[in-house]
Amino acid sequence: MNLKNIFKHCLIFSAFSATTFAQVGHTTITFNDPTRTGGFGSGGGTGRQIQTEIYYPAATTADNVPVVGSNLPIVVFGHGFSMGWDAYANIWESLTADGYVIAFPRTEGSLSPTHSEFGKDLALVVGKMQNLNTSSSSLFFGKLASTSAIMGHSMGGGSSFLAGQNNTGITTMVTYAAANTNPSSITASRNVTVPNLIITGQNDCVAPPANHQNIMYDSLIASIKTEVTIKGGGHCFFANNNFNCSFGEGTCTPTPTITRPEQQDATLDYTKLWLRRFLKNDCNAGASFQDSLIASNRILHRQSISIACGSVGIQETSHEELIKLQPNPADDQLYVNCKKEIKTIEIIDITGKNIKALSTINKTHIIDVTDLSSGLYFLKVTGAEGKAQTVKWIKK
Repeated sequence: MNLKNIFKHCLIFSAFSATTFAQVGHTTITFNDPTRTGGFGSGGGTGRQIQTEIYYPAATTADNVPVVGSNLPIVVFGHGFSMGWDAYANIWESLTADGYVIAFPRTEGSLSPTHSEFGKDLALVVGKMQNLNTSSSSLFFGKLASTSAIMGHSMGGGSSFLAGQNNTGITTMVTYAAANTNPSSITASRNVTVPNLIITGQNDCVAPPANHQNIMYDSLIASIKTEVTIKGGGHCFFANNNFNCSFGEGTCTPTPTITRPEQQDATLDYTKLWLRRFLKNDCNAGASFQDSLIASNRILHRQSISIACGSVGIQETSHEELIKLQPNPADDQLYVNCKKEIKTIEIIDITGKNIKALSTINKTHIIDVTDLSSGLYFLKVTGAEGKAQTVKWIKK
């Protein structure tokens, strides 16, 4: 195989050094939500019991062994319909090696799950895990980062949108073959603002992209979103072999035209680059992700905005503090206040198109936005010294 074909078949990885962890520790924690009932777990008590299987980097593969590393981001993963957490060893083995702590709530595993409760469980476990960082009696005391992701497959993917709506406590979301839920994850996606990676299987006959993930992507209000479609990929190959999932997939067509390892390799390659970009602020990973979208012949994709550092909308919080917008959301007028003199102001839509440009030499400016359609925009402000900064705002 020549270099050109190697380039096409593989993701383009930049020359950055990522710490890897060879061993996987495991512990089980039953979290409690006193405001609800039911769930799955042991230990008694009142409220909803959410038994959660947690995997993390360790010095040896065993239960309840010390955590290795620090500043480890949290990933909470929702399982598919009638599937156990143990079908996702491919996920936890890969992500713990990359320096993440992965939590799998075991609730709603019956043949009649309540999607709304599962979504609440996913959101709650994120917060419960973050609290462990400050608990001196926890294995995770002082080990966890402040960044977190909600992930999920099939039903768990759809429930991730229920967990992510109006949720500012998470950093990003990644879903595999997300299935529309009841209540609708498509409707919920209209209230999800965090960066979103939606991965689909081209030959998924269980939750066909045209009826599920494509609509979720279109409905997402999140300004930073990418949909990656694995060519020839199916529904169940995102996980390891599972009888219930395979039985359901065996009753419909089309069927996968690639192998399970091929689908999982492609899925995890993109997942890890995305998570490194948003949970570890790794700019090289963002650049590699963008390169791979163009170079790889394993996938199809569409994207609102590049996730490479310096792209529209990917500005750091410290930059945003220099610019204040009022009101936000805005209806007819947007007031811009900057700590330094403003040279130019540009309004950019979520596709990156510049739709309005203004020149000014003041530190404040009033912009008439009555002619703009409702939705999410970016305001790019360039100071007199030539430095540009971007913030998000919403037109009512």
